[in-house]
Amino acid sequence: MNSFLKFLLELGPLVIFFACYYALGIMPATAVFMVATVISGIVTYALTRKVSPLIVFSAVVVLIFGGLTIWLNDDLFIKMKPTIYYFAVSFILAGGLATGRLIIRDIMDMAIQLTERGWHVFTVRLVLFFCALGWLNIHVAQSYSFETWLWFKVWGFIPLNLLFFMAQMPLFMRHEIKAEEPPAPPA
Repeated sequence: MNSFLKFLLELGPLVIFFACYYALGIMPATAVFMVATVISGIVTYALTRKVSPLIVFSAVVVLIFGGLTIWLNDDLFIKMKPTIYYFAVSFILAGGLATGRLIIRDIMDMAIQLTERGWHVFTVRLVLFFCALGWLNIHVAQSYSFETWLWFKVWGFIPLNLLFFMAQMPLFMRHEIKAEEPPAPPA
């Protein structure tokens, strides 16, 4: 699957949620978000015959917290979904580090191959970054209106994630394991 389609499938449900919120309100938008998330996972699986564990985990969190939002008619749950996701992923990655397993390597190995040291440093940075995002989400969700939180969720968290991963490029370049180049054909 090409990168643009992958990006669309991962970001699509959030964009749909954002648009539906303005057209329909929070509760219908949450329901549509849940359905769009499931459809995105199904389409990803249909195209690739695999789905990232992080996407599956995110979908489960969306379904649980979206369901609670609708059931209890309280937008707090959908606002806390990013915090739960970021803290849970941080906890899982940190647990992997504590037990000597670089879980992020298993997830991202197809995209890039790094040395053990590179994976370790990247995992530590990712744990700290996701913890910071979790706390930032709590602050924005509790300090500002739902609409402000939603704008920050879409136009704040996405750029922050992109900037974080761009800032990791020197680490990736320094610790990347290059594939062996095939020998040149004889002249």
